[in-house]
Amino acid sequence: MTGKKEKSMAEELNEDKAAEEAQAQALAEEKEAEKTARAGQKRWYIVHTYSGYENKVKVNLEKRIEYMNMGDKIFRIEVPQKTVTQMRGGKKQEKEEKIFPGYVLVEMIMDEDSWYVVRHTSGVTKFVGSAKKPIPARDSEIKKIINRSSSQTQKIELDVKVGDKVRITSGPFADFIADIIEVYPDKAKLRANVSIFGRETPVELEYKQINKI
Repeated sequence: MTGKKEKSMAEELNEDKAAEEAQAQALAEEKEAEKTARAGQKRWYIVHTYSGYENKVKVNLEKRIEYMNMGDKIFRIEVPQKTVTQMRGGKKQEKEEKIFPGYVLVEMIMDEDSWYVVRHTSGVTKFVGSAKKPIPARDSEIKKIINRSSSQTQKIELDVKVGDKVRITSGPFADFIADIIEVYPDKAKLRANVSIFGRETPVELEYKQINKI
């Protein structure tokens, strides 16, 4: 015996039903999006660009919209980004990091004229969708992307590794020297040994609490 519990027929049927319902909902949202696009309503579309050209596409497209008087059909261009804080040499450096490299979001009313303006902007390779028909993105997806981009939480990167010595800058162990024993980049935290009364004591620290020596 493997000890692995087999699923009952009822459990499998429930899983299949849930999967079918999720697929049906996605299909319904997609059809609704296409319907509103055909009705001449503004929708969000995802545009694929050459790597590293996302911001250039945004600038170029904004210029084309103004030059070709398309402000009534193309409304917003977004390059989703997040702020990353890097700790290097004990100094904080902030930079913008793209959430979806190679993609730009465009809110627009899709017709032949607006399609032409976007598609023939320098740096754009294609619309996301079929070869003949761009498919508008679901509103729920766009909200998640934009909310993620505008979030105030920052990802912190630190150029330290196990074995490095750091100085603690805040908290109960401020000004102590510590030896790193574990690093958790996904949490922006680490564990380090601090010598207290001659004994090594492990403590958990956030990246923002230390400076590399």
